[in-house]
Amino acid sequence: MRVQTEEWRRFIPGSRMYKGKKTLFYNGEILWDDENEEYLIYDEEEQLSWEVVIVLPGVEEIPEYTFMGCEKIETVIMSDSVRRIEREAFQYCESLKFVKLSRNLEYIGLNAFEDCEALSSIFIPPSCIEIGDEAFCGCSKLIIFCVPRHTMIGIKAIRGTELFYASPFDADVRVHEWVKRINEDDDYELHRACSSFNPMIEIIYGIVKRKGLNSWKMKNELGLTPFDYLDANPFADIAIDQTALMKRYVLEMMGETM
Repeated sequence: MRVQTEEWRRFIPGSRMYKGKKTLFYNGEILWDDENEEYLIYDEEEQLSWEVVIVLPGVEEIPEYTFMGCEKIETVIMSDSVRRIEREAFQYCESLKFVKLSRNLEYIGLNAFEDCEALSSIFIPPSCIEIGDEAFCGCSKLIIFCVPRHTMIGIKAIRGTELFYASPFDADVRVHEWVKRINEDDDYELHRACSSFNPMIEIIYGIVKRKGLNSWKMKNELGLTPFDYLDANPFADIAIDQTALMKRYVLEMMGETM
């Protein structure tokens, strides 16, 4: 589920059905009192019914423990106002598959997404300064972890993930450096374009035109193709049809136009 920014202006906070999914339009409220161990605003039954969370514009922080254990949440979409995700905010959201982080996110806290077992990809924006310890620990299916070189990654942040086990290293520091360099080779220019935070069809097509159609099929160290990254990229608001792109390439090589 992808929601265009302009649509959010019409939304008001609350929990209701939206596009066939039980959705929380979240306005930054504290939903859980950890000291007294009690639910606030929404009861346990209601929280366990949510399938989608849309964080509304103006929210700058996801407080600690907010969605912890909300086992039916599949999709989280954040407005670009969010700057911090505090500790354990999405811990144990075992059905979570799709996350679109804020483009202005600066911090992901301790255990923030720990044991989100269905999460296979996450794209960390360039604004992010720090990812806390064990932030994605136990996300067993996580294989795409696009993270900027300057982002500090905490201890055991990706332990227990498919990505960690694919690494040739055991020490966290070396694994994290390896992850940041996966697509740095010139051969993986198309991988980088497809995993960027502003994937543009003309740039992607230009690379394909220079490198040939086989560049779509090229696999990196993780066995992933450029299209694997593009398909998972939550910032790819453009629809890029691989078949149409290939057809365009063939026609241009023949001196024809579409």
